[in-house]
Amino acid sequence: MKSVVGIGHVAIRVKDVDRTLAFYVGQLGFKEMMRLDRDGRLWLLYLRITDTQFLEVFPDGEGERASGKEAVGYNHLCLEVSDIEAAVAELAAAGVALTAPLKTGADGNLQAWIEDPDGHRIELMQMAPDCLQAQALARMRADRV
Repeated sequence: MKSVVGIGHVAIRVKDVDRTLAFYVGQLGFKEMMRLDRDGRLWLLYLRITDTQFLEVFPDGEGERASGKEAVGYNHLCLEVSDIEAAVAELAAAGVALTAPLKTGADGNLQAWIEDPDGHRIELMQMAPDCLQAQALARMRADRV
């Protein structure tokens, strides 16, 4: 679709909203943007990632953890960072442990991994100038000319 301009939000269901906010707002530094109630109860809330990208959080999830990485469905959220070493240092200062060490991924980008309190996997990625995505974009641009 030519009219798509980006990903507006990713939605997750969580067990405990306060625990989730302590992680995403308190430790990652996202801002809570708004809450919507339905039938007198919290239905969802929005956390700001950028001015046009949000994490939509639904309360009252069932179970104790998000599904495993091999399960059908949501696999992970990737947050692009400008300086991954600084991001990892910020996380450590905020008490957020990496679930996988900083490394270069198969696509050539630097990456590190964390989890939220419900086990949703979050990739932190610093795009490399010569990564596979950049190479693919260069080919697409060349094809347009």
